[in-house]
Amino acid sequence: MFEIIVAVVVLVAVILSWVCLYDMHHFVITKKKFYSPKIRKSQRFVVLSDLHGQQYGKENELLLKAVCEQEPDGVLIVGDMLTAGCAKQVKPVLSLIRKLCEKYPVYYAYGNHEQKIHGKMAESYFPELKETGVRLLLNESVRLADSGITLYGTQIDRKYFRRGKEQTMEDGYIETLLGSPCEETYNILLAHNPDYFLAYARWGADLVLSGHVHGGIVRLPFLGGVISPAMKLFPKYDGGEYREKDSVMILGRGIGTHFPGVRVFNPAEMVVLELSGKER
Repeated sequence: MFEIIVAVVVLVAVILSWVCLYDMHHFVITKKKFYSPKIRKSQRFVVLSDLHGQQYGKENELLLKAVCEQEPDGVLIVGDMLTAGCAKQVKPVLSLIRKLCEKYPVYYAYGNHEQKIHGKMAESYFPELKETGVRLLLNESVRLADSGITLYGTQIDRKYFRRGKEQTMEDGYIETLLGSPCEETYNILLAHNPDYFLAYARWGADLVLSGHVHGGIVRLPFLGGVISPAMKLFPKYDGGEYREKDSVMILGRGIGTHFPGVRVFNPAEMVVLELSGKER
């Protein structure tokens, strides 16, 4: 009997190790379609979040190939492309963004890790980032006039990323950063932290794009993601699609990984958005 128990434990450990290894070096593509009469011209966007410096193939050739195969009209980056303190990630991330900018309009809103970068790493990343041609959305917006879409990128204060303590977002806080949303256009908000979806919805976002949670690290059947970066067990928002009145949030599971550096039953994810004025 003891031998059987040991054999089962070893088998489970081997299976989980294989799943973890596979999920850490593999990504899936999730496609989402949305319709709104405000949209005048159909658009397709690839959404990337939480790369954390990971590379798929030499110089991220596999990731670039996957993006190109989607034939997007643009790329939306929702933060944490690299990990604060990991200077070796700067060059490959800049190379990836530069190559994306050579093919598509790229819009980038920072996550908490970009906000934490300082010193020599900041000196080597941020100046060169601006030279890639990327459009930074740091509490800014850009109107895509032909399509009837406005992109907003918010950079909330670092206090809203504290671990282990619930932080309430004050009413009207998003307005202080972005002003009021445009009433005539379909408004997409790039907001790294999904915990404040209710605030984003009250502000007036039609579609919110978030990341940060990495799918909850380990995903369990019926229970979802196990833990968030804020050290919350079974977080309310762990990955997928959420709705609040007229707003929708797409929470990507991230295209890379970070501490503790594992994924179980939780492959990395690239999201593809299809937006059009009417349902086909």
